[in-house]
Amino acid sequence: MWTDAATRMDLLIELLIGTTAAGLCILVGAGLANVKRAKAGEKLPHFVIAFGGGVLIGAVALVLVPDGLDHLPNPVAAIAALLLGGVCFMALDRHQAKRQRSMPQFVAMGADFLPESLALGGIFAADAGGAVLLAVLIGLQNLPEGFNAWRELAAANMRATKVLGLMVVLALLGPVCGVVGWFWLVDHDAILGGIMLFAAGGILYLTFQDIAPQSRLEQDWTPPLGAVVGFALALTGALLL
Repeated sequence: MWTDAATRMDLLIELLIGTTAAGLCILVGAGLANVKRAKAGEKLPHFVIAFGGGVLIGAVALVLVPDGLDHLPNPVAAIAALLLGGVCFMALDRHQAKRQRSMPQFVAMGADFLPESLALGGIFAADAGGAVLLAVLIGLQNLPEGFNAWRELAAANMRATKVLGLMVVLALLGPVCGVVGWFWLVDHDAILGGIMLFAAGGILYLTFQDIAPQSRLEQDWTPPLGAVVGFALALTGALLL
């Protein structure tokens, strides 16, 4: 019994470390956005965005969909959850456009980071395979999303201290959602799988609506290679872990 309790405590600590590190990657991405363009060159923003797209596709293909189907094997429910994620992200995107909000990238980052953290808590609690890999991929996708969100909010003339505050709050919500998922989702396999597939659908929409178009740099074909690098890194993690 003690061994089981100790193991669960170790997993909970790993969850907290993983979600905290993933949240901190938002701030690292924001820091990259402040690298002087003269030093980084024009290609860096496009490469970082494409890299994020590759990681997102990797997270969908290698973790979210396979693990989501393990927890939610009903094909009708699984497809419905995936489609619902895409539709909800599209509705959120349209709502932001109609309201002419200045932070669609920031909202989109939260919309995929928080459900993923929730699902991650359930996966860690079930001691299921793929938990560590998903934590790594969440962190990797947060890098370019934090990068994009900072540039977006800075372009809207929002004060740097306010932008930083918003990002710190979002980063801290990751561990909170992880703990909620740990206690709530461990005994609800279908809900856990549905959340993972919902997040996968939303990520697919986000990738092709926002990330893919921004990765292209006129008269330069190298930045999209970032997507290949990002997916290759996700695949490396899947093969190793």
